[in-house]
Amino acid sequence: MKNMTSKLLTVMLLSAMSSAALLGCSQQSDDVETVASKQQQDTETTLDYQASRNNGAWGAVYMSREELTAPPTNIVDDSLLPNMDNDPSLTEWETKFEGTNAFVTTDGKKLYHDSCAACHMHKGEGAYGAGYYPPLAHNSKMQSKYYIIDILINGFRGMPSFHGMMNDEQMAAVTQYVHSELNDYTDTVTAEDVAQLRHANPSAGDPSDE
Repeated sequence: MKNMTSKLLTVMLLSAMSSAALLGCSQQSDDVETVASKQQQDTETTLDYQASRNNGAWGAVYMSREELTAPPTNIVDDSLLPNMDNDPSLTEWETKFEGTNAFVTTDGKKLYHDSCAACHMHKGEGAYGAGYYPPLAHNSKMQSKYYIIDILINGFRGMPSFHGMMNDEQMAAVTQYVHSELNDYTDTVTAEDVAQLRHANPSAGDPSDE
């Protein structure tokens, strides 16, 4: 009986010591920072978004007082752009079109080189490229001045109509150049010849379909 009581007391004593040890491990000073206490502190902190913006967290644009008070301007300073009056390309364009957006000259050679040579080449030899540009020089079809005038007025396949770009006299001049200078035909082309074929509106179809 005595031995049993002794063993029981020993077990109780060991249990009490274990509980005290475990309890001691979980107790700590309030001054010690733990992961849980750090998360709680972060949650309780009020975020100042404006402060973070001002500190550059969102990116910042720094401007002087003078810039802030200056009148609003475009991002591109247009005062630094070149003056179009002195633009070489514009000068070349005005030379070609004699200072206007339409043909003024009645010089057939100039009209041809300004409006036709880009596709049919300067000597009328024609070209292959993104499309086919038939030769106008040494071309038997150019014997008929009315054939040339008809194409100028109505256009032909990929070629635009010059109905609204050239007057009768100008069409006659460029037709004469193609007829006589790029070929050896001798008919005289007049503005009256053009007037016979000119109509109120250019055809929307292909003259070759008629």
